[in-house]
Amino acid sequence: MGGAAEAPALSSEAAAPAAEPQARDAAGEEAKAADTGGNMTLAPADRAIIYTAEMTVRAKDVAAAAESAKRMVTEAGGYVAEERSNSFAARQESTLTFKIPPGRYPGTLTRLGKELGTTESLHQGTQDVTGEVADVEARVKSAEAAVAQFRTLLTKAEKIGEIMDIEREIQARTADLEALQARQKSLAEQTGMATVTITLVGPSAPPVQPVEEETGFLAGLKAGWTGLKNFADALSTILGALLPWLAVLAVLALLALPWWRRMRRRQPVPAPVTASREHEEELVEKE
Repeated sequence: MGGAAEAPALSSEAAAPAAEPQARDAAGEEAKAADTGGNMTLAPADRAIIYTAEMTVRAKDVAAAAESAKRMVTEAGGYVAEERSNSFAARQESTLTFKIPPGRYPGTLTRLGKELGTTESLHQGTQDVTGEVADVEARVKSAEAAVAQFRTLLTKAEKIGEIMDIEREIQARTADLEALQARQKSLAEQTGMATVTITLVGPSAPPVQPVEEETGFLAGLKAGWTGLKNFADALSTILGALLPWLAVLAVLALLALPWWRRMRRRQPVPAPVTASREHEEELVEKE
């Protein structure tokens, strides 16, 4: 990667006695130089930050621009994580997802926006996960210690019941530990590399329309109407799916109705049990 951002890095490599301070100064200089074009300031090194960016660039030659973007990212120490390309008679489009070291992310983003064509949209985001990283790290250490303790207890257990209980605990704690380790690995991958998704479109592609959030009474009315329409569509879909079953059940009910009436006629009707009030009073007096 050419330009003034690399000069401090070269001088830090040349001066071995003060390598670490000069390297920090070089990173700061590069971040400043990149920030003038990319509007992104890197966080301090002791913070765990997830950097993401999405951009759309209109290029004269989509294929050539895609190759140039790959070359820029490779020079910055990154790599291509995903690539999707569509080629039609009237439109060419290519979407590439890059992983870039955070220290080279602002400058590389600026180069991608300026050297590939005309930037039509750019959205950058940061997420500070320093607290989550520290919490997961502490929980991993605690889980590792717990598993080690249970394994020590297993070597001292003599009864079969105790051994089985300890083995179950080890399995449960190991599963928790593996889940924490997977989350720790995911956070390390996200903070260790910035994610940049760039969509390259050809000259004939329609322009990107900015998304504006609507507010106020009309926006609420529109949202309510959209929700009602979606509910009506879902309800009609459910009724359409149930209608054949309801028709079959109605036919079966009509066929079973004569049989049900015949069964009702065959059943004997029990005579009503009646007793006069005087008879009840006589029975009570006799008792």
